[in-house]
Amino acid sequence: MSDIILLGQNFLALFVESAPWLLLGLLVAGVMHELVPVSFLEKHMGSASFSSISKAAVIGAPLPLCSCGVIPAALGLRRSGASKSSTISFLVSTPETGVDSVSVSYALLGPLYAIVRPIAAIISAIYAGLMVRFFAERDVTAQQVTKPLSTNETSSCCSSKTAREPEPQLEASCCASDKGHSHNDVNTTQGALGSKVTKVLSYASGKLLEDIVVWLLIGLALAAAIKTWVPTDFLTQWGDGLVAMLVMALIGIPMYICATASTPLAVGFLAAGLSPGAVLVFLMAGPATNVSTMGMIKQEMGARTLILYLFSVMSASIGFGYALNQLVSSFSLASMIKTQSHMHEHGANVQVIYGICAVLLAGLMLRLGVKKLQNYRQNHSQHSACCS
Repeated sequence: MSDIILLGQNFLALFVESAPWLLLGLLVAGVMHELVPVSFLEKHMGSASFSSISKAAVIGAPLPLCSCGVIPAALGLRRSGASKSSTISFLVSTPETGVDSVSVSYALLGPLYAIVRPIAAIISAIYAGLMVRFFAERDVTAQQVTKPLSTNETSSCCSSKTAREPEPQLEASCCASDKGHSHNDVNTTQGALGSKVTKVLSYASGKLLEDIVVWLLIGLALAAAIKTWVPTDFLTQWGDGLVAMLVMALIGIPMYICATASTPLAVGFLAAGLSPGAVLVFLMAGPATNVSTMGMIKQEMGARTLILYLFSVMSASIGFGYALNQLVSSFSLASMIKTQSHMHEHGANVQVIYGICAVLLAGLMLRLGVKKLQNYRQNHSQHSACCS
């Protein structure tokens, strides 16, 4: 019974510690979702040049897409004309990091991981894109993608011309109401701003939170379980060298987990005695890859691209793991990494803020659960009525 109580205490401590930063990350992610259109992404990822690969990595890094959400986004980009190498670069950087995961990393793992994770994600994504560019056969596939794209572009161009024909009517109606022109402009601006804010909050507390909530809670629960029951020497038996990093990569690659949800698990691994570099390997390989992503890459871009993708993720994560261990030991940066002993060093006022944020986050999660249950009951009752 005492172990169950300790498990609950560890879970609650992690939840409260991550709540304000997760809420901040969700808010920023919602703003970015409204400000960064898909057409902007397509425009900068059309070629296999180093510039396009780099842009794909930099653009993808802050986007609020997890390992499941990035699949349809990358598929849309690829079918809209993005090159293989740029698509792979986007596929690596986007799920590995994001504004929400950086803020949670700062809260749970400390400033060092908050700095290293986005840098490692961008560099590893560029590396993966270059590997695909130089070693994957892309000529035939590029021609196959380009041909239907050109016809789609022609039809969409024609349709856009027809869609733009009503525009003079809008101008005429605007000129016809000169008296209320200024007043209507103000109302329109205020309405548009209010609509944007509503969309940001709706996306952040709805679709985005729904995408990560299950795995976030699973990650928190597993991290609490590791701290409660896993002895320190269980994971440290692998050491902090190549074997430990390979083990963490092999654990992370098939997992269906996002960058935010992987962070609490990393806390558990650190508490169990793993080196910072081995933990970074998991933080990079886990979100970047999963079975669904691998299946999509094989289907859309071929087996060779899939092999290069997996090799790039593994080799880059292990390389950055070694580099982080060397950095920590050479410059004595261990103080920039949070451990369980540093978790509750907040003043009374700050702790109240953390508690309020935790209650708010729990309320949003509960609301999602209630909506899911209501939708399930409604669909079930409709199905029963149809069958009867």
